[in-house]
Amino acid sequence: MPGGRLTQQERQQIALGLADGLAYAEIARRLDRPTSTVTREVLRNGGPTDYRADLAHRATERRAHRRGQAAPRGTAAPLPAHGRDPEAVRAYEETLTTVMMASGMTTMPARVMASITLTDTGSLTASELVERLKVSPASVSKAIAFLESQGLARREQGEGRRERYIVDDDIWYQSMMASARSTAQMVEIARQGVGVLVPGTPAATRLENVARFLDFVSESIARAAEQAREVLHTRPEAASPEATSLEGRQL
Repeated sequence: MPGGRLTQQERQQIALGLADGLAYAEIARRLDRPTSTVTREVLRNGGPTDYRADLAHRATERRAHRRGQAAPRGTAAPLPAHGRDPEAVRAYEETLTTVMMASGMTTMPARVMASITLTDTGSLTASELVERLKVSPASVSKAIAFLESQGLARREQGEGRRERYIVDDDIWYQSMMASARSTAQMVEIARQGVGVLVPGTPAATRLENVARFLDFVSESIARAAEQAREVLHTRPEAASPEATSLEGRQL
């Protein structure tokens, strides 16, 4: 199986495959590449509807050039933590970022959240994010503000006056609960509309169906989040194959 970066010819084949409506797995099979490579390439460069081979190739060259500038010659590379492959970690961070973007998150919040998530501490300062991502402090500040508004990150006072931005074990629970509350608010608004549009009319009936559906979803999300938090929330050092098996039976 070939390795290394995609060539311009391979990117053209990806574009043709997308135009023909082929799935990522089929395009990857024809290129003899992992499906994850094709998925990451497409999501990082406009998505399936806006992917352009020439633009994607130039964007990749620019990213490689920036990485080269960020590492001056003669600078010793830091030792990888826990024996990890730095290149594999970097590639995975890009994959995680592009998947977050595909779910609707914009580029910078996705990059910030992925970067924090993949640290062992689960936290970084603004200056550390600026250094890691090679972006401006303003970009980091805006990204953090968005993540906080969505319940996907929080801040704590660190040493001195520096704040640390955190993506910990509880963030996804808080995010799910925020989603449930938002959905519950939509239920309330839909039911208000039933009264305005007169119960029994087609429009009011439609809103009533929406309210019932979203009410069920909201309650299900909150209940599942509470159950998962109670059963699954455990420290890494406390986890074991036996505990994992037990959790699976409990769920």
